Amino acid sequence: MNPRGDACPALSAEQARADHSRYVQRIRRRYPDELALLPPGPPVRQTMTQTLQTLRQRGLAVPAAMRVLRQLVMERLVVLDCEQQAPLADITRAVTELAEIALDEACALAFAELDDLYGAPMTEASPDAPARRAELWVIGMGKLGARELNVSSDIDLIYVYDQDGQTAGNAAGRNRITNHEYFAKAIKHIYNTVGDITEHGQVFRVDLALRPNGNSGPPAVSLGALEEYFLVQGREWERFAWLKSRVIAPASSIAARSASALRGPVLPFVFRKYLDYNVFESLRTLHRQIRDHAAKRAAGNPGRSNDVKLSRGGIREIEFTVQLLQVVRGGQFPELRTRPTLDALQRVAKAGLMPPATAESLARAYEFLRRVEHRIQYLDDQQTHLMPTHDDDLAWIAATMGYPDVCAFLCELDTHRETVAHEFDILLGGSTQGGCHGKGCNGRNGRSAVEDLQGVLPSLPEAFAAKVAQWCDHPRVLALREDARVRLVRLVERTASWLDEGRASEQAALRLADWLEPMLRRESYLALLQERPSVHERLLRLLGAAKWPARYLVKHPGVIDELAGRQLMEERFDATQFEADLEERRTALRRTGEDDEEELLNLLRRAHHAEVFRTLARDVEGVLTVEQVADDLSALADTVLRVTARWCWQRLKNRHREEPAFAIIGYGKLGGKELGYGSDLDIVFVYEDEDERAGEIYAGFVRKLINWLQVKTGEGDLFEIDTALRPNGNSGLLVTSFTAYEDYQRGRGSNTAWTWEHQAMTRARFVLGQAALAPRFDAVREAVITAERDHAALAQEIRAMREKVRAAHPVKGDQFEIKHSPGGMVDVEFVVQYLVLAHSAAHPELRGNLGNITLLRHAESAGLLSPGMGQAAGDAYRELRRLQHRARLDEVPTQLPAADAVALATPVRALWRHVLGTDGAPA
Repeated sequence: MNPRGDACPALSAEQARADHSRYVQRIRRRYPDELALLPPGPPVRQTMTQTLQTLRQRGLAVPAAMRVLRQLVMERLVVLDCEQQAPLADITRAVTELAEIALDEACALAFAELDDLYGAPMTEASPDAPARRAELWVIGMGKLGARELNVSSDIDLIYVYDQDGQTAGNAAGRNRITNHEYFAKAIKHIYNTVGDITEHGQVFRVDLALRPNGNSGPPAVSLGALEEYFLVQGREWERFAWLKSRVIAPASSIAARSASALRGPVLPFVFRKYLDYNVFESLRTLHRQIRDHAAKRAAGNPGRSNDVKLSRGGIREIEFTVQLLQVVRGGQFPELRTRPTLDALQRVAKAGLMPPATAESLARAYEFLRRVEHRIQYLDDQQTHLMPTHDDDLAWIAATMGYPDVCAFLCELDTHRETVAHEFDILLGGSTQGGCHGKGCNGRNGRSAVEDLQGVLPSLPEAFAAKVAQWCDHPRVLALREDARVRLVRLVERTASWLDEGRASEQAALRLADWLEPMLRRESYLALLQERPSVHERLLRLLGAAKWPARYLVKHPGVIDELAGRQLMEERFDATQFEADLEERRTALRRTGEDDEEELLNLLRRAHHAEVFRTLARDVEGVLTVEQVADDLSALADTVLRVTARWCWQRLKNRHREEPAFAIIGYGKLGGKELGYGSDLDIVFVYEDEDERAGEIYAGFVRKLINWLQVKTGEGDLFEIDTALRPNGNSGLLVTSFTAYEDYQRGRGSNTAWTWEHQAMTRARFVLGQAALAPRFDAVREAVITAERDHAALAQEIRAMREKVRAAHPVKGDQFEIKHSPGGMVDVEFVVQYLVLAHSAAHPELRGNLGNITLLRHAESAGLLSPGMGQAAGDAYRELRRLQHRARLDEVPTQLPAADAVALATPVRALWRHVLGTDGAPA
């Protein structure tokens, strides 16, 4: 049924003809001879410029020729869109390029006329820079900036010039004016060329309301004034406007890349360096104002409420949904910085901020609504988004969209709008969602937020109430804006509600309070938790499960946003995707000239900390085993090392080849793929390069690489690096040639490795580097661990080393230290090292770097251990690792009462006695 309740008749192909448009009819009557001037096919820059020149040759001045060109382009677009179902991108690109051509031509006209009168606008000369022509940049905002202009759109412009100064004067050297005056006259001239209505209509309606200070501000501002405005007066909603900003004209400044100077003030204004959830409320307010304005316009005229752009589920809600995600995270994730809506949808989905199916649904809705919008505007060339009320117009739109009748079209329209509205409400529906039922949520009856905070204390558990009570006169709380204090009240109320419901523990609430206290000045984190109840609840579970996550979150608070990810508990670390994401972010930074060393250091740290936190969250939720945690953290370290080494080499000033001929050898926990949270990396650097400067080049490279890994920036650090296992330890070279490394390990010459270094070699592995070095390292490792040895002497050396380690880690009282006590983890590790060094020559299954538990099973299968001994010791070792891991997460000593550890220590001590004998065995 149609809106009046009549039956829906079938539509014919004839009803989809372009000449139903009154606008097309007018063009065809007015310009029958000119229509053929536009070459066949979709209008593009080349064909439009060609047609413009033809019109000029027919005697039309530029302003008139531009207006006629617009009429010809619009007639063509209606035919292509409605009769041939042209892609949306063809339509929006054509209108955008038409605007770009018009503005470039208008600039050229204005500058030529004003230069004759006043001379060129000049910058002031300085010792470092001679005077030169000052530049005016025409900045397109909104759909013009995003290259998605609609067919009857106005164009939102902002004019910025690079420097103040004076014009050079006319030919007689007189008539000088300030640059500001010159550009104000230029803007008026440009408007006359593009915006004035003449006998041929106008090229585009021009709107300057988005400029600094709006309609009360000057028509043009200097670059310095713009930067000061952003710092002092820039409002949150303006960040969304500038998100799509782009220099449109003059074309010469774009080609010369001089307009890139705008990035300096614009990028930090739009994209904060932290996760910026404060923008939720500002965008919510802006959307409410737009809705209220639309409602007022529709008052007494119900038809005006059916607006495909501004009504519920309209185009604006798709744009707001995407822009919000971009602004919130674009500071830390530069790959999200893109102007076109459809491209941005793909990127937010790829970043995990939106399910791919949702992004696809919104993309389909956006294309559908934009095509409807165009057809509404084709009817009479009016800047409107209201569905027509005449049946024949409605039928024409349905037919040109390919629907059999109006009912099917309207049904599809409603479906898309409901999809959009649903997703918009999920993201931005209201700040009180998620269980906040206290006074702070729905109006506070004139009370201050601090008074509300005091009012909620009686409903809190005693210890939590004591913590919250301290906030009532805490300097950090008093320094907050009132709206931020309201958010704090709401968080406390919601936490209290969840405590009552049993959804959170009191321990979790206390740890949340401890974590929040140092964060109280960072309003964005209060906003994040308030806007994302699911993050708040997951954070409470995380804090309730262990103590160490709270400390990690204090050091790296930005990672909390990872709790919002839908795939957090369903996925594991993906090295390939992690590396691809880093490279994509670096590319995005390079496009905007931000890929300096400091930014890359912070990029690496943010990505690493976020991934560690994801693993941590999965760990404490019980999704991962201890072994899986170690696997993922080790794979993460490998990937960070690989990316950091590649970026360092690319930025090395004296690099002499495209790829470095070097390698990183991992030892210890990195070598054994048993990294824990905060583990150091034991690594050795080697190279194999015939260049006479190789030693010097690789030494500089490794120093740079270690600095990149260890230096603390505003985002923290990556890893502590330990290179003590390199040949000759701390007295040796930081990086050695592979040949020297091989000679040292294999005992060639007088300078050879010690037994304890051969023990370390059992857990060494090739982490990254030149592919040809990997098999050579594997051969060195195998030669070392399979070398012929005196078993008794080897056992004696390992027992002596074990005693030295135990003496350095004494255990007091009647306690069992999980790692160092007799029967602890180190005993298992030393036994395995002995078995590998003593028996891998005869038993190849012991040569792989397979981990202690697997190697114990292989040793048992080979008859080197009594039946069941390897399995029992391996099970004990696994449980000891789990207990150690849990103790470190809870930040408690890694000790047990000796009596509680008997069942774990007994199989390990039996293993020690069997393999290394009773002399010197743990007592």
